[in-house]
Amino acid sequence: MNYKLIGNILGKVLLAEGGLLFLPLIAALCFGESALPFVVPMIFLFIIGAVLAKIKPDSDNLFAKEGFVCVGLSWILMSVFGAIPFVISKDIPSYLNALFETVSGFTTTGASILENPEILSRGCMFWRLFTHWIGGMGVLVFIAAILPVSGAHYIHIMRAEVPGPTVSKIMPRVRQTARILYLIYLVLTVVECIFLLFGGMSFYDAILHSFATAGTGGFSTLTTSIAGFNSVYIEMVISVFMFLFGCNFNLFYLIIMGQGLQALKSEEFRVYIGIVIGSVIVIAANIASSVGGFLSGLRYSFFQVTSIITTTGFSSCDFDRWPELSRWILVILMFIGGCAGSTAGGLKVSRIIILFKSYMAELKRMVLPSRIVTVRLEQKPVENEKIRGIHVFFTVYIAITAIGVLILSLNGTDMVTNITASVACISNVGPGLSGVGPAFSYFLFSPLSKISLIIEMLLGRLEIFPLLLLFTPSIWKKK
Repeated sequence: MNYKLIGNILGKVLLAEGGLLFLPLIAALCFGESALPFVVPMIFLFIIGAVLAKIKPDSDNLFAKEGFVCVGLSWILMSVFGAIPFVISKDIPSYLNALFETVSGFTTTGASILENPEILSRGCMFWRLFTHWIGGMGVLVFIAAILPVSGAHYIHIMRAEVPGPTVSKIMPRVRQTARILYLIYLVLTVVECIFLLFGGMSFYDAILHSFATAGTGGFSTLTTSIAGFNSVYIEMVISVFMFLFGCNFNLFYLIIMGQGLQALKSEEFRVYIGIVIGSVIVIAANIASSVGGFLSGLRYSFFQVTSIITTTGFSSCDFDRWPELSRWILVILMFIGGCAGSTAGGLKVSRIIILFKSYMAELKRMVLPSRIVTVRLEQKPVENEKIRGIHVFFTVYIAITAIGVLILSLNGTDMVTNITASVACISNVGPGLSGVGPAFSYFLFSPLSKISLIIEMLLGRLEIFPLLLLFTPSIWKKK
């Protein structure tokens, strides 16, 4: 284990977080609010970060285990320091509640303990939604984009931080790949903000909701979320951009390079579109009688389907009041999530495809044991090792969700609340059904339940293993 290199990278992460606090600080000053909630953590972050960043590693080579440790520790430290502004400002006096809100922000979950978020100061509200944008692409990918990265193995950090079963480099160098990803991310965010401004949103609301959409997070400046704007235009703009941010960013690069047809041929993208269209039509037909017709049903179902499958978690209505079929379709979409290489959470569409094809292959082998069946994705054979890894991931994912449900059951809350809260947090969706529906918050859960959900959110965003490996004694050995 290269401890000096890990310390050096963690120092850069803390310095980056300190620098990112300048934006909410500026927002607070613009609205005549106290700078103290942001200046204090900035001082701590710059001092500790500078000390760690000065550590000179013996070797610049970063291997898989160091990559996982760096990512896991970075997200924990970012959350611990990121909660401080809420406490100092007294917007969220309880540190545990502030930590819950911060982890939910960074992991782009959008589960909130705030029953009325509109009471927050403007500076803290900015920081709350800005954490979605930071966490969407990942702070370590950000560091790789802006700082000179030495060593040939920095790709391990991207593999640990970027969602999906595989991470491919767009360009030969990791730094170039990270820069392109962040450039696409930034441009889409700015374009969405411009469209929202045309819809009558204030600049403050437009930029914050663009942050939340880009990170597929779901925090809003309003208690009633997007429904509070009462605008079909705003709903459609956000729906389209939620869908786009749920796509693999490699597809955008192909389109930019003039290879749009190749992007459209992506198997994962086509399945993703199919799931969205199918879900929208079924739900629209199911809720038509209760929302004033099929066209109104399409409006609400399109928004909520894109919001849930991309694990954003915005709401344009109280979908917990929908018929059972529609509600449970949304729960299934929570599990599925968006595409690999997107900012969305969940299992990812590519994993679902491989799981389905591997099950079908197994059925064919049972009928004809001598038959050789190859599982393919994007017309390429999938290695047995990768298939095994996806099966393990799926099993652990379900097991963690079940453990979360058991812990939540200690609160005495109903089964639907417990199940959907656990699913919503590990899939980084935010709202669930019943007691954690879009009209409610996570405030009433016990401290133990909140800690459990915090762990689930981190496990879901980091796709389980980078965080679990921190608790594996063998990984901390020097050799």
